[in-house]
Amino acid sequence: MLEVKNVSLSRGSTKILKNLNFTVDEGEVLAILGASGAGKSSIFRMLIGETKPTLGSILVNNLKLEDLTFDGMQTYRRQIGVVFQEFHLLPKKTVYENVAYALEVCEKEDQIETKVPELLRLVGIEKRANHFPHQLSGGEKQRCSIARAMVHDPKILIADEATGNLDPKNAREIAKLLQKLNEEKNMTVIFSTHDPVLVGQIRPRIIRLDHGKIEFDKDECSVEEGFRGMV
Repeated sequence: MLEVKNVSLSRGSTKILKNLNFTVDEGEVLAILGASGAGKSSIFRMLIGETKPTLGSILVNNLKLEDLTFDGMQTYRRQIGVVFQEFHLLPKKTVYENVAYALEVCEKEDQIETKVPELLRLVGIEKRANHFPHQLSGGEKQRCSIARAMVHDPKILIADEATGNLDPKNAREIAKLLQKLNEEKNMTVIFSTHDPVLVGQIRPRIIRLDHGKIEFDKDECSVEEGFRGMV
């Protein structure tokens, strides 16, 4: 499904990522771990087409992202959902309106009435539909962000530090939700985290980065090994 092939990334004379090679299969759950500055967010920026690799290629279903036209990139981005540590909710819109807005900007208003309630039920915040972001807990805000990321029925969900602003209880609940999306939707989930709770609960395949290189890539890995030396 997704292939990172001989990918390096530099900014000026600084090498950020160095000859990365890995594939991600449909329906797989992958955690990308590493200390701050290891290159995790740079990988995600390339996966969403925000940054192009200096060398190498990123392919999704054998399509090179760096070869996409502007319109092609917009189409591709609708096939992936993205969730960040910061929730990026619109403060003057309700939960319902925040999710609906993602359909409005793509001129899919005809889907709002059926799709938004369905997504709010999926992530478990249907009873908070008329609340504003300031009335929500951190976990509820992230659930709203995930619902918004799901409006185009993405095949891949990318979560960059999705539990970074959450307490352990809410982090566990978001981990359960990511597992649910993977199992019920056969959705590929790729996430980065500094949170052992998330990794310990989901038990994903782990790619560990060290100074821009892949230190190891393991299907079976203890939480302790995955987080050793991280700051």
